[in-house]
Amino acid sequence: MHLFTESAARLFAPAHFLQQPPAGGPDQANPIVQFVIPMGLVFLIFYFLWFRPEGKRRKALEAMLKDLKNGDRVITTGGIYGVVAGITDEIVQLKVSNGVKIDVARSAIAGLQKEE
Repeated sequence: MHLFTESAARLFAPAHFLQQPPAGGPDQANPIVQFVIPMGLVFLIFYFLWFRPEGKRRKALEAMLKDLKNGDRVITTGGIYGVVAGITDEIVQLKVSNGVKIDVARSAIAGLQKEE
């Protein structure tokens, strides 16, 4: 008396587990496409949520630094408020109090003070 029938023996035979499924079936997509499309979508999301707004802010800051003039009220990246008293290519002289002037790098200017 056989424990397994012939079809059950084929099912549990080691060769059955080593067989590969048929390649290129109609429902199988290219694995590269399955990777590239989601990565492209992630890149687009990062572009519109991160890189594009950051580029706009950088251009606006560069334009503001280029248009600085004496008398502008500014704030530095360190949080110092002052009035522009002199400008060179690399250095901005700020008047922070009566008789007190400091030199800061032009790149240290974070923005113009908001009018109150």
